[in-house]
Amino acid sequence: MTQSWWLNPSKPVDTQVVEQALARQQQLTKPAGSLGQLESVAVQLAGLQGRVKPSLEHVWIAIFAGDHGVVAEGVSAFPQEVTGQMLHNFVNGGAAISVLARQLGASLEVVDLGTVTPSLNLPDVRHLNVGPGTANFAQGPAMTEAQGQLALQAGRDSVQRAMATGAQLFIGGEMGIGNTTAASALACALLDCPVSHLTGPGTGLNAEGVSHKAQVIARALARHGAQRDDALQTLFNLGGFEIAALVGAYLACAQEGVAALVDGFICSVAALVAVRLNPECRQWLLFGHRGAEPGHRHVLEALNAQPLLDLGLRLGEGSGAALAVPLLRLACDLHGQMATFSEAAVADRPA
Repeated sequence: MTQSWWLNPSKPVDTQVVEQALARQQQLTKPAGSLGQLESVAVQLAGLQGRVKPSLEHVWIAIFAGDHGVVAEGVSAFPQEVTGQMLHNFVNGGAAISVLARQLGASLEVVDLGTVTPSLNLPDVRHLNVGPGTANFAQGPAMTEAQGQLALQAGRDSVQRAMATGAQLFIGGEMGIGNTTAASALACALLDCPVSHLTGPGTGLNAEGVSHKAQVIARALARHGAQRDDALQTLFNLGGFEIAALVGAYLACAQEGVAALVDGFICSVAALVAVRLNPECRQWLLFGHRGAEPGHRHVLEALNAQPLLDLGLRLGEGSGAALAVPLLRLACDLHGQMATFSEAAVADRPA
């Protein structure tokens, strides 16, 4: 495959600003390091924004949706029609991420890559019709190369729309019945990890259902194993349209210069694919939470990620990342608005 946009370099982090932000942290009226991860994330955001005092007023949330052919193998507790029905719920304001976006004052975009629901035409949803969901990856590749590239570009396009509005933070979310199966298969292939370690209940499978799901994934890995070292082809073989869009979005965030806040298991797997394709993009990724899906811990470890929250979440939709936004905003406020020792006339610790 010829070199394409996803291999373009990431925007450099402003290391001089990072040093200045670190120096400011050392001067604030508190023991050094006493605000823990809130300090390091504020410094990280400073370097990404090129501002010693970063801020996060403008947040963009994009929900990418797509159906999965592997659902034909009986791997989900919910029928596929739920994907299309949830698109209604997103734009009507009734979904968890809709509530969170309102509370955060964030922009919410819904992008339908391709569902099995025929002739879906919802106002306020971008219908891209990449395909009627992916093919069953237990029997062949999930998507063609052309479909995969369209999905990657869809993520990039969303980031560029976010940038046009002045967004300072990009959150990607996902919706697609069967997508924990796709994410688990991708993670197994990329991490060379046992299927049993990375396969969980998803939307609520019982133990028998999880066992069956693991068997389906193992069969698919055997079918596509020869291409396991090729991260892009593995994405096309085992992924979903919405997962590919997330990959494209994370890569575009790094290239365009906007921080991305990664949500749960499925989004973290997309982040892993993005980092395998273009390792430089890792420095533009922040991680919202550690979810309940068992594979999430392994993926976060592979990314050397320190999530902000650990609340036992497993909803998806970008909800865990959205819940972390107030913490990020407070980290910026503490970093930017606390007095220094000299400003407050407080004695600093001895040199």
